[in-house]
Amino acid sequence: MDGTAAARLTSLAGIVGLWVVASVLTADPLVLPAPWALIEPLVREIGSGELPYHLWRTLVRVAWAFVLAMSIGVAIGYLMGTRPRLDRWLDPWLVVFLNLPALVLIVLCYLWIGLNETAAIAAVTLNKIPNVVTVVREGARALDPELGAMARVYRMSRPAQARHVVLPQLAPYLAAAARGGAAVIWKIVLVVEFLGRSNGIGFKIHMYFQLFDVRMVLIYALSFVVVMLVVEAAVLQPWEGRVRRWRTA
Repeated sequence: MDGTAAARLTSLAGIVGLWVVASVLTADPLVLPAPWALIEPLVREIGSGELPYHLWRTLVRVAWAFVLAMSIGVAIGYLMGTRPRLDRWLDPWLVVFLNLPALVLIVLCYLWIGLNETAAIAAVTLNKIPNVVTVVREGARALDPELGAMARVYRMSRPAQARHVVLPQLAPYLAAAARGGAAVIWKIVLVVEFLGRSNGIGFKIHMYFQLFDVRMVLIYALSFVVVMLVVEAAVLQPWEGRVRRWRTA
């Protein structure tokens, strides 16, 4: 185990330790149960299939919203960063959507489209696109014009320029947008499910919130946190390390 992994595990152990101390000081399992008090209901939820099913529904929504937000946001951000006239026209729109509360967009999508999957995914996507646009636009503005001129001198095709000149320079910004996007999107998905879906982690949290069942709220919330930590450690962090390697080589 390398130093980074050890540090992360130690940090997570510290969080669990603080949880244990807080539960002891609270001395009320109805307010803050100890970590070991979640084991029995967790096993029960997994065995019944409830937790895997609702976890899967949330993951599907997160995946759809992530792909759509990244695809649309990267395209718009690149165009705004490389075309000043378009940037002047679209910048006010970007500012509006950056400052529009997520809850407003969620409610409007449900009112306009209906309480369905399309509205749920659209709400999450619209909430994330402005952040992706902002990050990628800065990356596009930072593109080295001399590299672009060199590519034109050597008459590189547009696909070749995109792959060998533009993409390596944008990669760190894409990685930053992806990591931040994954963290924000799943939180918004939970709000979307909390307000208007009949399945998913957010729906279950809403149900157990109404029952004042802190144990089950923690089980469903932490289950998805664990999944996202695994995705972060296994996919996003290694990818970000690879795309940044050329800058330090």
